[in-house]
This record gives sequence, C-alpha cells and structure tokens, in this order.
Amino acid sequence: MRLIFSVIVVCVAMQCSAQVTGKLFPDMEAETVEDKKVRLPSDVSGKYTLLGLAYSKKSEDELNTWFEPVFSKFVQKATGLMAGMGYDVNVYFVPMFTGVNAAATGTAKRKALKNIDPQLLPYILFYKGELKPYKEALDFEKRDIPYFFVLSPEGKILYATSGAYSDKKMDEVENVIE
Repeated sequence: MRLIFSVIVVCVAMQCSAQVTGKLFPDMEAETVEDKKVRLPSDVSGKYTLLGLAYSKKSEDELNTWFEPVFSKFVQKATGLMAGMGYDVNVYFVPMFTGVNAAATGTAKRKALKNIDPQLLPYILFYKGELKPYKEALDFEKRDIPYFFVLSPEGKILYATSGAYSDKKMDEVENVIE
C-alpha cells in the first residue's frame, strides 16, 4: 500500500512538472525589500534563474528550508582554489501576498529587514496581486507547499518541483542548470 501511494505521489509531482515544462514563465512584477521593482522573467533574461514561490504561511516555512542550501550552492562565491568555479544563476524566493493578505506586504518587508540575514535580502522578492493567473499558468493548487521553477535564459520553464528542500530535488535543479 505504501509503495502504491509513493508511486502516485511521484506521478502527480512529475505530471505537474510536465504540464508547465517548456512554457514561458508568466509575467510577474515583484519588489525587493527596498521597493525596487523586478519583472520576471524579463529582468532575469540571459541567465538561468531559480524561482521559489510560496503563497501561504505554511508554504513559506517550507520555502525557507531552501534558503541556505540554494545560497551555498548557487549564490555564495567560491574562494581560494575554488574561485571562479561557481554558478552564474539568478535566484529569487518570492512570498506571494494575495487577496486580503496583500495588505501585509509592507509588514512582511519590515520583518524581513529585521530578521533575515542581509546577505539573503537581495534574493527575496515580494509579490502583491492576483494569484489566479499564476495558479492556472504554473499549475500550483496546493497552498501549503512552495513551488520551484528553473527558467532558461529565455524565460522558459525547464524544470518544476514543489515542497520542502531535499538533496534529490537540489541534484535535479543542478542537473538542469548544468
């Protein structure tokens, strides 16, 4: 029984990935903590981009499990003998504030400034607006898990996954980017 459930979960996850893979990531305007606007995917064209999206408190908690491993793997610059061996990848974590929660965006930004490592702040964008276009285009129906997308330099979705961080997911992300 457990094996059947595991196979179903894997198939559902792969189907979600297959349904969005190859599509252009939908236009999204988000902001940094300093209120600088970033337009996805147009402002990140020319490089691979890893995006993590979350639209509930519980999914944001799982999104946070990705911060340190992604920062270490794709953002932090290698030093010493490893200098120049890193990735040239855009990375953004995007908490999404929609509906009545949109009013909390300013509070969330102030909280981020106060509580998040300043090195991570440039990699966090805040989206405020409608959720429906993204739910439809990106096929994310489960509100309590984060969704991750690897975009090509042209803004096409090359890979999609969801949920908390795992080494297996990171390996898959890394394989797509390489």
